[in-house]
Amino acid sequence: MAFDYKKEYKEFYMPKDKPSIVTVPKMSFIAVRGSGNPNREDGQYKQAIGSLYGIAFTIKMSKKTDHQIDGYFDYVVPPLEGFWWQDGVNGIDYAHKENFNWISVIRLPDFVTKEDFDWAVKEATTKKKQDFSNVEFFTYDEGLCVQCMHVGPYDDEPKTVDMMHGFMEDEGYVLDITKKRLHHEIYLSDVRKVAPERLKTVIRHPVRKA
Repeated sequence: MAFDYKKEYKEFYMPKDKPSIVTVPKMSFIAVRGSGNPNREDGQYKQAIGSLYGIAFTIKMSKKTDHQIDGYFDYVVPPLEGFWWQDGVNGIDYAHKENFNWISVIRLPDFVTKEDFDWAVKEATTKKKQDFSNVEFFTYDEGLCVQCMHVGPYDDEPKTVDMMHGFMEDEGYVLDITKKRLHHEIYLSDVRKVAPERLKTVIRHPVRKA
């Protein structure tokens, strides 16, 4: 049975649709940085997703190559995630998606080192004949956060965010979004297969004690 991060770490991937406070440990990711509206068909975001999955599955299938990763176990590739911000905006302005900056990521198992990642980039570049030079090994220590499961269209996220912030304040926390601590989303649904009203997205915001 392949290890599934969503099932094994439900506190991070399957929160309830009511806000909660969580401490998220340091994790490593495959990452691509970019900017612009993620909905553009020819935009950077769509291209970034292809690059992320190209490296993610190269690492997952490394067991069938000469590059044997120490400590490897079979696993389900974790869900797509994203860190989002806009210059000069405290939080997120959903009305101006063209101003988004983002880091699109897929979590790496802890056994994957920077050397293993570099091997995967070279392997994917050779096998797929694509340019993966924009893909990076990214480590993020998220720490104390408020999070909630958002069910519904992405454009309805402000309602969930408002609920999270109200809960956070009632519990004695304040928002701590900075240049290093970002608005975070985890996408549990395939937007190509799931109706907008049924989309599940984990929304997470950094906080600190008031």
